[in-house]
Amino acid sequence: MIIKLDLQSETPIYAQLMNQILEGIASGALKPGEALPSVRSLASDIGINLHTVNKAYTLLKQEGFIQIHRQKGVVVQPDGMPQVTEAYKHKLREQLSPIAAEAICRGMREEELLGLIHSIFSGIKGNGN
Repeated sequence: MIIKLDLQSETPIYAQLMNQILEGIASGALKPGEALPSVRSLASDIGINLHTVNKAYTLLKQEGFIQIHRQKGVVVQPDGMPQVTEAYKHKLREQLSPIAAEAICRGMREEELLGLIHSIFSGIKGNGN
């Protein structure tokens, strides 16, 4: 999997890194139990601070997407991905509300927004197959 970061983006680098790893898992490019590079190695490879990689890994671990072992290193969660919970639905609603509001303000039709979401979802889910 190739990590692509936009150092000029307003999105923090750790969040971009998390998103890239999540997309890799979602698309099937990263399989359960697959090893990820160490914090130091990944930071060196992509030219960012190791604390940035550590923050991304720590947050992914807290959410249940990866495991960090002293001996095995960092691996994609081998025991299955976190499930949809009410807390996750609440978080998703909070993230999507401003996006939907801006789309409405810009005159986007509901069908157009839903079509865009469907296209993104299908594109990610279909990448690994």
